[in-house]
Formats: sequence, C-alpha cells, structure tokens
Amino acid sequence: MLCAAGIVVALMQTIIVPLIPQLPGMLGTTPTNASWTLTITLLVGAVGTPIAGRLGDMFGKRRVLLGTMAAVALGSTVCALATAFLPFLIGRGLQGLGIGAIAVGISILRDIVPAVRLGSAVGTMSASLGVGGALGLPFAASIARHVSWHALFWACALAAVVCGAAILRSVPEGPADPGGSFDAIGTVGLTAVLTFVLLPLSKAAEWGWTDPLTLGLFAAFVVTGAAWWRYELRTPNALIDVRTLLHRPILLTNAASIATGFAFYAMQMMPIQLLMAPEQSPAGLGLGMVAASLVLMPSGLVMFAFSRVSSWITDRRGARISLAVGAVVIAGGYLVLLLAIAGPWTVHWAWILASSALVGAGLGIAYSAMPALIMAVVPVEQTGEANGVNALMRSVGTSMATAVVAMVLTGATVVTATPAGPVETPSTGAYTATILLCLVVCAVAAACSLAIPRRPAAEAPRDC
Repeated sequence: MLCAAGIVVALMQTIIVPLIPQLPGMLGTTPTNASWTLTITLLVGAVGTPIAGRLGDMFGKRRVLLGTMAAVALGSTVCALATAFLPFLIGRGLQGLGIGAIAVGISILRDIVPAVRLGSAVGTMSASLGVGGALGLPFAASIARHVSWHALFWACALAAVVCGAAILRSVPEGPADPGGSFDAIGTVGLTAVLTFVLLPLSKAAEWGWTDPLTLGLFAAFVVTGAAWWRYELRTPNALIDVRTLLHRPILLTNAASIATGFAFYAMQMMPIQLLMAPEQSPAGLGLGMVAASLVLMPSGLVMFAFSRVSSWITDRRGARISLAVGAVVIAGGYLVLLLAIAGPWTVHWAWILASSALVGAGLGIAYSAMPALIMAVVPVEQTGEANGVNALMRSVGTSMATAVVAMVLTGATVVTATPAGPVETPSTGAYTATILLCLVVCAVAAACSLAIPRRPAAEAPRDC
C-alpha cells in the first residue's frame, strides 16, 4: 500500500503534461500562465517534502502520510471542478503536497519492516516514483483524449481516497516524538529559500538567465539561505538538523541525488520531443502523444524491477557501490541515445526504448541506494527529516534539468516544413549537447558515490 501511494503521488508530476498545449484554451489564460500549473506542483512538492518528514517524526508518520493523500484527493477534486486558471492552479499546488508521501513512506518502512527485508522494501518504495512517472503520460493522454480532462482528475481523486483508506486499514502507526516543537520560523524560511532557488531554475529558460528577475531571485536565495542556515544552527528542535547535512556520507549522498535527479528529468524531457517531432525534422519520428508515451512507459517498469537488483548489490558490496553502479548504467542509457542520434543510421523508436529502459534500470538501482545510505548514518528519530531532505535534493536536480535542458534544446533549433505548417524543433547538435551534459552529470554522481566512506558510522556526529 505504501508503494501504491508512491505511484499515485508520482502520477501528479506527469499527468498534466499532455494537457499543457490545451490549457490556455481550457482555462482562458496565456501559455506562460499555463506553464505555472507544472511549476507550482514542483515548488510545493519540494517545500513540502522535508516538512512532511519532520512532521512525521514528531506527530506520527502514518498520520502525515494520510494527510498527503488527503491533499492529493482535495487538489484533484479542485482541478476536476475548475473552469478558470486560479482554482486550477490552487488544485495543482495541493496535489504537490502529496509528493512528500514517498519520503514519509520510506521512513515508515524503517519502523515496521524487519532488517533483513528493509533494503528491498525501501528500494521498491523508491522505485514507485519511476512507475508513477512512466504511467502518468499514457494514462493522462488516453483518458483526456477518449473521455475528458475532468475525468482524469476525478480518477486521481478516487485513487488517492482508495489509497488513504487502505493505508488507514493496513499500515501501523510508527513511533513519534510528540515532545518536540514545530519550527514555524524555520519552515517559513525554508519555503522562502527553496522558492528563491527553484523558481528561477525552473523558469530561467523562459525569463532568461540574465533577466533582472532571475538574478534578483538568485541573490535573494543567497541572502535568505545564509540567514536560514544561521537560524537553524541556533534553534532547539530545528526543522532540519543542518549539522548532519555536513556529515560526509550525507553530504555526498545528497550531491549524488542532485546529479541523479538531473539525469532522471532530462530523460523525461528529451526523448518525448524526439518521438513527437515531425518526421521531416532532424531525428524526428512523428509519433502521437499516446504512442510516444507507450514507448517510454517500460522505463518506469524497469526502474521498479531493478530496485531489487540494487538491494542485491547493497547486501554484497554496500549502498555506495549500488549508487555508483546506478550512475554508470544511466550513463550507458545516454550513450545508446547518443549513438542513435549521432550515428549514420535513421533514428528508430527502438533506440529510444532501449535508451530509456537502461536509464530506468540505473535509476532503479541508484534511487534505491540513496535511502539506505541516509538511514545508515542518521538516528531513527531523524529518519523522516533526513529522507525528506534527500528527496528535496532530487527535486533540486529535476529543477536544474528543467531549466538547463530547456535552455540547451531551445538554443539551437531548426524550422521544418510540414503539411500543417512550419515547425521549430531542436537541432541534432542540441540533442547531442544535452546528452553530453547528462554524461558529465552521471560521472559526477558516480564520483560522489565512490567518495562516500566504506563503513560510515552508525550515527552522524552531533558536532560535525
């Protein structure tokens, strides 16, 4: 049931993608405003994930998990009933609150699963992110095309309600620390810090990297980040124990998480454009949304399956080796895509299927190793908080991919004549540059993984 909850909240990140071209007409708004329906979920999810982890440690993880399911159900209902832009945006923000369910679910597993099965259980829970992301595109495209976009959100609301009821019935409540106080000022500060960094990262391709608004938000991030860090260091019962973030295993794991999150979302953004680009364009295949989504769907299923491989490697070689192997396998997937585009042959959908499947396998191995590395060095009472921060690092990586990949792909384009009129698509050079960038990111993830100490201490030092 925890994995089912993870799949449901992961769906929230991708179900909107097939609707984006239609949203301006559906909601009576501009294309620029419509893009916020994707950005708001990312921002709210990034802010809410570490907060959900901390609340779970304090008041009970199952209670917080039920709260995330309620937020998804409410947000989906608001979206289903919306006929204007603002209510729809609010609904998408409420859906974003559910993204913290995966980090909270991983923390619950530490409380209720026997140690001998914890590695495989955590790996499966982590991989639910890939399953939800992979199923989201064909699921959304099919329902929106053959029924209605309102039915899509009603289905999401129903799924969240069913998951919530099943969790209430089958998942036991773990330990909590009700004596702690909630750090409201730290929460507001973290919200500001993350907003000031994730917003310009996700919108820089649209606004421009040198735009005063982009630069101003980055400057605000530096100032508020320094102030928030100083405050958290001096506050008892802080929202996040920032001292543990400097502990070498946690620091390197979070760095690898950012790089892996970048590689994950780049594979979400680039292949769909190749598959749907007109056949007359460079490397274009001219597939529709549903067909293109079906080509990419197996990657999520492969990711789910390879979470068990990660557990096998971790048991024999350690989680740091699992994380490094995952990064190398992801790089192999990008090499296949590079061969498909740069080679003398015509690009075929089978190349993209193989590439995305390899990336999915690597993500399944890497994402499953991250919680194991985190839980090896933090006390039980900080499990939710630490996993929430690690999930946040992945969100930072995906935000960076959103901005950087969009900038590279739109930086070199070609105009192709089609029966429907001229269409602007990325050039072959833009695709190649994006793949090379992702290979560098994979190398960084592998290097950070191998730099993690072989036998980390059982608990992070309080004075590190």
